[in-house]
Amino acid sequence: MHHLIQDIAMCIGAAWLLGMVAQWLRQPVLLAYLVGGFVLGPYCLKSVTNAESIETISELGLIFLLFMIGLEIDLKKIIAAGSRISVTALVQIVGGCLLGVLGFSLGGFKLGGPAWDALYLAVAAALSSTVIIVKVLYEKRELDTLAGRVTLGILVLQDLFAILFLAIQPSLDNLKLSVLGLSAARVVTLVAAALAISRYVLPPLFRSVARLPELVLVGALGWCFLVGQLGEWLHLSREMGALVAGVSLSTFPYALDVTAKVTSLRDFFVTLFFVGLGLKIPVPGAAEITMALGIIVFTVASRLVTTFTPLYLLKSGLRVSLLPAINLCQISEFSLVVMELGAKSGHVSPRSTAGMSLAFVVLAVASTFAMARSDGAVRGMIPWLKRNGLRDLDTAETDHGHDGGGHGHGARILLLGFFRTASSLLEEISRKAPDLLPDVGVVDFNPVVHAQLKVRGVKVIYGDISQRDTLAHAGVGSAEVLICTIPDSLLKGSSNERLVRQLRELNPTARIIAPAENLADVARLRAAGADYVSLPRLSEAGDLCEAVRAAREGLLEQKQAALDVLLAERREVLS
Repeated sequence: MHHLIQDIAMCIGAAWLLGMVAQWLRQPVLLAYLVGGFVLGPYCLKSVTNAESIETISELGLIFLLFMIGLEIDLKKIIAAGSRISVTALVQIVGGCLLGVLGFSLGGFKLGGPAWDALYLAVAAALSSTVIIVKVLYEKRELDTLAGRVTLGILVLQDLFAILFLAIQPSLDNLKLSVLGLSAARVVTLVAAALAISRYVLPPLFRSVARLPELVLVGALGWCFLVGQLGEWLHLSREMGALVAGVSLSTFPYALDVTAKVTSLRDFFVTLFFVGLGLKIPVPGAAEITMALGIIVFTVASRLVTTFTPLYLLKSGLRVSLLPAINLCQISEFSLVVMELGAKSGHVSPRSTAGMSLAFVVLAVASTFAMARSDGAVRGMIPWLKRNGLRDLDTAETDHGHDGGGHGHGARILLLGFFRTASSLLEEISRKAPDLLPDVGVVDFNPVVHAQLKVRGVKVIYGDISQRDTLAHAGVGSAEVLICTIPDSLLKGSSNERLVRQLRELNPTARIIAPAENLADVARLRAAGADYVSLPRLSEAGDLCEAVRAAREGLLEQKQAALDVLLAERREVLS
């Protein structure tokens, strides 16, 4: 016990120090935890060498990691996933696994009891990192873009696939139909019992202790270990039980409260898991480095094939087809969980686990940089893809005789970019100035917006407004009013100041309206050629001021009721 406490203290200390270094270098802290474990482990400084300590640290961390992953899985999002996301996720997961099994088997990895290296490597390589992707997309403000939503939808369905794999993983050594049926029955029993108790028993129990945060925390941890032990009794695993415990809690009313209270413990034990994993990584030799390079090349190539292809065939456009493929080009922290479980079951060799861990580290660093620069990379790839025969959505317009010839498709009022502000503006025009609607055109590269605007009879040109050629093709030179609708924080590859200068060069006489986020931007946009600069923060502040006055006068409910009536009548493209 003394050695265990000492080892945990050293692991947490190393994780903290290296975590700060990773933060300064703008790298995922998970990498720091792996490196910390490797440095302390028996293959480097030999500060932590007790095998029992390493195993205990890893198992505790793994149980809590899976519990938290389960808490964050939103079953409603899985059920509500659109066909574009569902089809792409199915092709990416199944296609990635099949290609992986084939590729790793041909590479000499075993596929059959007791060694299942090829299968585990294929499954691990098919999963992408939720932690890295969400962090980078959040920093780029792309979580709510179409490409971002497709990426997140695929990640959610990957988690569901991982759950299904964990259900059959204990039975791999005896893959008979009867054994698989028994395993399925055990999983159904575990899930049904956990969901039933979490729906009918846990809510009143948690409600009774809701005012005592420590009891909410203890109850959540007790539930995690209870279902984990049930999984062990059913000959599944404690880790599978912890995952189901988290999923079952995610569906009941206190999920957010439980998640908030368990997060601090989650961070502690997840740190232990990844440090514990690092403790087991040997010094990579030529064989491990070669294997890791093979996994990296396969992961990137398979992700581009299995993600880009279905999105492109579903007519998402080259940009929306490429971005999710780039976003998903890394290996998941869940992949390390899969490999760890395989190692515990004797299905995977230490060499395979080490190679996957090294590939995870390299891809985590590389994909962080790739995602940060994905917009520029996509702009460079699209012309090359077009030259090699791939058609974009603007090609279809040209084929149907809507090339515009630089004459704006007949649109005298052009909305440049289409997000929430443009959606509300179009609704206002249709309600308050319907006579202007036939003169309105939109330039944007969102294929969903493109389709919906066409259904509504609005002129729409597919293209990236940050590109001068797109602006000329859209006919800004003949438009009377040009409206920039995307703020600088969401505009990719350009800024409103640069955009206004280009518009003024292409059309010296048009009236240009542009948005500003900061007061200092108004003068710059005016100097660039904008005739009017809108400040959305001013109108929002005015509305909030009225809300404050209404609250003081006891009229806030009436104001909200009036807003509810107004919202019920609106039929915006982007709700």
